Amino acid sequence: MQPFRSTLPTIPLLLCLLAAMPLLASDAPPPPFNEQMATPELLAELRGGGYLLYLRHGYTDNSRPDQFPHVDLNDCLTQRPLNDAGRELMRQVGESLRAAEIPLSRILVSPMCRTVESAQLAVGEEFEQVESLMYSANMTSEEKAPRIAALRQMMQQPIPEGGNTLFIAHAPNMADLIGFFIRPEGNLLIFRQEGPEGFSYLASIHPDHWATLLKAH
Repeated sequence: MQPFRSTLPTIPLLLCLLAAMPLLASDAPPPPFNEQMATPELLAELRGGGYLLYLRHGYTDNSRPDQFPHVDLNDCLTQRPLNDAGRELMRQVGESLRAAEIPLSRILVSPMCRTVESAQLAVGEEFEQVESLMYSANMTSEEKAPRIAALRQMMQQPIPEGGNTLFIAHAPNMADLIGFFIRPEGNLLIFRQEGPEGFSYLASIHPDHWATLLKAH
């Protein structure tokens, strides 16, 4: 008969494992997103092109929510629209972009009415509407997944020479991608591509930060 051999760990080892269990079982929360304000030096670099810019649309009329799940992209009455303050904000952001002489070689816009109108007020009529940039907050995780992948892929596409790629879209979409919910409306995020498969956040320009930057221009 073979002697019985215990497969349990020795008492000292077992105590060590038990002591470590809370550390192994708990997931440390991710570090908070560290938002940085753009500097005049970075603004000067944007004039040479080669960066990704992500602009949140203007203020909206929260008394008229999206009629999810019956949002019709061709019917603005089914969507939360810009309010007058949001329209003025987008005009001001557009004026600031032009005053800063930031070249835009490609502009990608969510097809929602509030983002299309934001684009028209800020940069005119020359832009591409991209369905995958549509507002994602009301979507399930399964519905969001291909949109997150699409945004990541778009941010990895080559930037046309001599300009910057500008996205005009929504806060939840960027929160899904990098964990940062963009505030306030009209906030412009700046990213740099890191090789063919990556990008990194550099800084933000809040609407009230443009004046400081342009003084140094």
